[in-house]
This record gives sequence, structure tokens and C-alpha cells, in this order.
Amino acid sequence: MSVQPASSPEKVTVRTLWKKKRAGQPITMITAYDYPSARAADRAGIDVILVGDSLGMVVLGYETTIPVTMDEMLHHARAVARGAHRALLVGDMPFLSYHTTPAEAVRNAGRFLQEAGMDAVKLEGGRERLDVIRAILDAGIPVLGHLGLQPQRVHQLGGFRAQARTAAAAQRLIEDALALQAAGVFAIVLESVPVEVARAVTRILDIPTIGIGAGPDCDGQVLVYHDVLGLNDGHVPRFVRQYANLNRIIHEALTRYRAEVEARTFPAEEHTLHMKPEEAAALDAWLRAHGFFRMRR
Repeated sequence: MSVQPASSPEKVTVRTLWKKKRAGQPITMITAYDYPSARAADRAGIDVILVGDSLGMVVLGYETTIPVTMDEMLHHARAVARGAHRALLVGDMPFLSYHTTPAEAVRNAGRFLQEAGMDAVKLEGGRERLDVIRAILDAGIPVLGHLGLQPQRVHQLGGFRAQARTAAAAQRLIEDALALQAAGVFAIVLESVPVEVARAVTRILDIPTIGIGAGPDCDGQVLVYHDVLGLNDGHVPRFVRQYANLNRIIHEALTRYRAEVEARTFPAEEHTLHMKPEEAAALDAWLRAHGFFRMRR
């Protein structure tokens, strides 16, 4: 099946997402961490690029997202901003960047816009984060909420576990979602929650929901770039659909490269630069005059 890229070159904003929700048009989001992936996502017409703190696990090799620092997030966010110009760019606020005081949270959120070219920030949490969210919004910084599985609470949760699986827990999540909406977030990510819960939240809220492991009824979907393209060789979550297996292709390419270098079949003549004959002759004469040996294959 041939899929055409998005035809509109206009910059995606939070208002674009609201219009899509009202029109029943699905929102697309990808989590990406560098210049080439941002360029690819932008060319494909993805609406939102999230520079997620999951980069700690995906590209930095950490066990969780908790060790990721503001400096690491800003480094990757700047690369993404250089690669994408149409998509709405969201920087993920890392652990402890918004957990101390609202003033500290505002400073860190502002760095994503001022230093890294992001359009908005994302942070985890419900009603316990309202003071922080309001402070960031008062500074003129759009905020994307995040409910359900919150990876920065992985130790408190006892692992990466689905959330809101009981009626009581679902009710608390819905109340959190309503509180976030009232505070002014422009959308909410719902991660690893039952489809019934995500469907209810999506129907209740006026702002968009973006699902990851939350079923098909959210207003949009987000996956990690490396998962979509099959670039990871570890566990693949149940909610991921791999649209390619680039890890296998990369392995085959690198193995072939190693073999050709070892067999001296690369570089071949078509990859080789030569001097002009007269320059080569002059160099040869100089080498002979100084007693050097010419290099031979």
C-alpha cells in the first residue's frame, strides 16, 4: 500500500490538535531523540515529536528513565529541533526537574523553549502536580500531561506495570485527568491503561488524549521511533507494532562490511581517490630520493 505524506506544510500547534479532536481526526505522535529521526518523522507528516526521557533507556543504556539529566534532555532536544520544523515539539521534563518547587520547574521548563527550541513540555502526574503545572502555564509554556503508567515512579510502582485496572483506580485517574484539563494542559498522554478507561477519559475530556498501550479509542497514538522501526533487539512491548525490522537489516549490513574489509574487497577501485599522474610521479621521485619505500598492496 502506498502511503502519501501529509500535504500541509503548516506548523502544528496546540490549536491544530484541538481542531483534530473536534473533527475526529487522529493525532500522530512519535518519540524521537536526534536530528535524523526528527527529519524522518517531520517528512512523514507526524503531528507531534516528543523528545522523551525514555532516551535514557533507548539510546543511553540506562535501566530506567530516572538517571536522565536536564543537560542530556536539552542536548537531544536541540538535535530534534534542528531536524523538525513542521511538527509540534515537546520536551519531556526529567526526574527531579519539576519535583522540588514551582519556581525550579518553571526555570527548567523554560530552558526547553529558550535553549532547545521546543514548543511545549511534558510532565508526569495528576492532582499532586497542579501547582507546578499552573506555574509553568502562567509562564506561557504549554504543558502536555501524562497519566497511567508513569515511568519516573517505576520504583514506587514496583516495575513497569499497567495502571487503573480496578474501578477505584480508574475513577482516580479520571479525576486526575479532569483536574489537569481544568489547570490548562493542552492534551494528556495515557500510558498502559485498560481500553475501557482510556475510552472513558477520551469521551469525557474536551482536550485530546494520546495513547500508548491504551487501546484504539484515544484521540491519538504515540510510539517510540526505535520500536516502530524495529531498531531494538530486546523485549518488544505488547502494545508496539513494528513497521520494519531495521535491526536485522543493520546487523546484516555491518556483518557484510566487516567481512569485506577483512577480505580486502572494500574499498574497491570505485571508492578510491587517485592523484594526477604527474603528481604521483613527483611524489614517487621524492620518496625514492629520500630513501622511503613506496607503499604496496
